[in-house]
Amino acid sequence: MRGVVLLMVVGLAFSGCAGISGTGPLEKTLPAPAGTQQAAAAANEEGNRLFQAGQWEAAKMQYEAAIKAQATFAQAHYNLGLVYQELRDGRTARKHFIEAANLAPGNKAIWDSPALREYGDSDRAPKVPFFLSPVPSH
Repeated sequence: MRGVVLLMVVGLAFSGCAGISGTGPLEKTLPAPAGTQQAAAAANEEGNRLFQAGQWEAAKMQYEAAIKAQATFAQAHYNLGLVYQELRDGRTARKHFIEAANLAPGNKAIWDSPALREYGDSDRAPKVPFFLSPVPSH
């Protein structure tokens, strides 16, 4: 009986950590701000819906469409960075997070996000994550 209870407790502990294992997004996508072109805002909204559903490739296409419609759409760049982060493409994620920060100076949702902190700091000096750093040769 004690073994069954222990097994149930362990099972509950692991099920509570599902978001940590990469089975779902940990970061929150950003909505389009007021004044965003309608086509770009609609693509971003659909991308956000797909992102929350874990449909990374489809979300990526929507964010790319939003950026194509409005190249200066910082939130779409940020959201696209989140997709690349989920796809484990750190180099491309970094590119879009930095672009979002450059397009939206002072935007707290972007600048204070854990995603950007991983790739750059408040002084705009990009920081390379350990897995992208060159291996020192001895």
